[in-house]
Amino acid sequence: MRGQMLAIALVIAGGIAVCLMSLVNYSSLSATRSQYYQQHQFADVFVSLKRAPRHLLQQVTQIPGVTRVSGRVEGGAKLEVAGFDDPVSAHLVSVPETGQPEVNQLYLRHGRLPEISRSDEVTIIGSFADAHGLQLDDQLNAIINGRRQTLTIVGIAESPEFIYVIPPGGMLPDYQRFGVLWMSQAGLAAAMDMKGAFNSLVLQTAPNRPVEDVIDQLDRLLERYGTTGAYARADQFSHRFLSDELEQLKAMAIIFPAIFMGVAMFLLNVVVGRLISTQREVIAVLKAFGYSNRQIGWHYSQLVLSIALAGLLIGTLAGLWLGRMLGGLYIEYYRFPELLFRISPLWVLALAFVSLSAAWLGGWRSIRQAASLPPAEAMQPEAPARYQVTLPERWLSWVRFQQPSRMIVRQLARRPGRTALSIAGIAMATAIVVVGNFQFSSVSLMVHTQFGRVQQQDLTVTLTDPVNQSALYAMARQPGVLYTEGRRQVAIELVNGHRRWRTALTGIPEHAELQFVVDKNLNTVSIPPVGLLLTDYLAVALNISPGDQVQVRVLDGQRLSLQLPVAGISSEFLGVGAYMSLAAMNQALREGPVVNQVLLNLDPDLVDTVYRDLRNTPRVLGTALRQAMLDSFFETLASTFLTYTFIISLLGGIIAFGVIYNTARISLAERGRDLASLRVLGYSHNEVSHILLGELAILLILGIPLGWGIGFGLANLVITALQTELYRVPLVITGKTLALAANVVVASALLSGFITWLRLRKLDLVAVLKTRE
Repeated sequence: MRGQMLAIALVIAGGIAVCLMSLVNYSSLSATRSQYYQQHQFADVFVSLKRAPRHLLQQVTQIPGVTRVSGRVEGGAKLEVAGFDDPVSAHLVSVPETGQPEVNQLYLRHGRLPEISRSDEVTIIGSFADAHGLQLDDQLNAIINGRRQTLTIVGIAESPEFIYVIPPGGMLPDYQRFGVLWMSQAGLAAAMDMKGAFNSLVLQTAPNRPVEDVIDQLDRLLERYGTTGAYARADQFSHRFLSDELEQLKAMAIIFPAIFMGVAMFLLNVVVGRLISTQREVIAVLKAFGYSNRQIGWHYSQLVLSIALAGLLIGTLAGLWLGRMLGGLYIEYYRFPELLFRISPLWVLALAFVSLSAAWLGGWRSIRQAASLPPAEAMQPEAPARYQVTLPERWLSWVRFQQPSRMIVRQLARRPGRTALSIAGIAMATAIVVVGNFQFSSVSLMVHTQFGRVQQQDLTVTLTDPVNQSALYAMARQPGVLYTEGRRQVAIELVNGHRRWRTALTGIPEHAELQFVVDKNLNTVSIPPVGLLLTDYLAVALNISPGDQVQVRVLDGQRLSLQLPVAGISSEFLGVGAYMSLAAMNQALREGPVVNQVLLNLDPDLVDTVYRDLRNTPRVLGTALRQAMLDSFFETLASTFLTYTFIISLLGGIIAFGVIYNTARISLAERGRDLASLRVLGYSHNEVSHILLGELAILLILGIPLGWGIGFGLANLVITALQTELYRVPLVITGKTLALAANVVVASALLSGFITWLRLRKLDLVAVLKTRE
């Protein structure tokens, strides 16, 4: 039985490996993040404002609960990198005269921080340096606040504030075209006309003090200095996306192992039940020799627990190895200084307990039957079945079956319960392969929708300040620009009762040609003339439906508080947001026809000319290329997501083989004597093989379509649990996915059938002639 036992052990190992892989990554990344945040004094509260005098920092430190404060200067810059012609933008952050700031300290990979006396020195973020192969003492040409200057790289660093770096107007990281640079306080203040002032504030609070109280007092203190509103770490962009990723790993550690262990329990129940049915005489003899029901039950319990222990050992080793391998991918993605490989022993013990308990419960019904079987009854062979024309035979009376085929139909119909269990096993194997592979098609749809259907511009230009829409005409006349379209984005906070969400409100012009909002069926949604259009994820988070009123707090400009109706709900796969008619938005903000973003379609032959002109345009804050975002999607987000999916699909294939192999072997064990008797009666090897393998073929034909349906349901469960603010995986199950699942199951059946066919050649015909019947 070693083949059967190994197959079941692999099913259990698959569930344990997925669970451990997810838990290892979750605990390791959580521990790494916590240590990174603690060692480098990551802020609890963040504030952006227009301009405030530095002496105001003294009042901030006196707010109850504030423990550390860093007032700094932030700004934007356009860079020129040697050998790279695309537009490059950067976010500038100042470092104090003391070197490391009090809050959000830097981890220096190489070099040092800029000296206070040098305004031309910068430390750059590691992701940007790696993308361009930049090293110490390399130089960058930068345009800061309209002034051109040459910057020398003196350090390469990482920061807990910028684990996840998004360019202005973008949704995904773009390490080649956007980076973070740290300059000396004096140098950046002079470049941004911020001497004696600051426009960014980060601070830490006491653990026993509610962050909300500190935020309320900060907002009151900084209100007249153009603050966009203080917000907690939970709303900080980089931290929020990293937290979403960790929650997703946590969900995966629950869902996939639950599915795999459910299949293992089902399989153990079938295997142990059928095994016991073939060992009735052995059980009777043991009881006749004085073995108790408890001893018989413990004997078969040991069999089940031995299988589970083998699966536990294999799954634990595989899970730890896969977890470390996948952790290396995450560490490269998130740019942590190092990965703390962590897994709680209690989690391993809990997983072992759950696995052994699940395996034992899977075989409990059969074990109980074995223990309670009376000796006299067990010594007797099972009562012969009542043979008659079955209902399927009546339905198929128009088919002229040969005798072996009739035996197949009659055997399946005579034991409908056992047949149903076999079909269910094959269906679960198919469903697991569907769940493991549907996400590849889902990611393809995400890409097609976001970068082919929703976004049709070549380039998005973000401006430093809103400009009149007439500026679009001047930009449209530049060489290489084929079409321009303006829109406006403002930072807002949506409030519905106790629910709050910081996001961006995007004003889209009427008859937009370059960017659209779509529904779940990928049909274009018209922007309502009045009211907001919210993404479905945001509407659910705020518990809002069309027709409801929502408070919109504008976080810049005049900081208006508006009460607007929700006119509709849209669907997006990447990011969350709120949309509004551009004209209605400007009217609600009490401003004229202005825009702060420009979407461009470019002449492919004059792209370099456009890029050069944009670098020299003073009011351009940053640019985002659609193709660059697409490349970034596959290089970052999709690489981690699809790697995990590939591992799941591989383990799903192993489980499918385990289910199919056991189905074939159990059938052979149950009917071995019958098939050997047929051989004695003159049936050929091929005819006997046809009876057993034909039965397996019918089970496949019935089980695979059922598995497709179960897979659809399980896939829906998976995508519901994996929704995050960054992306929502759509439920897409294509014919290719269904065909792949069917092919994996059929291939497993062919391999299992071949092994069974070989065993059929070794049937013991002499033992059949000696039987008591």
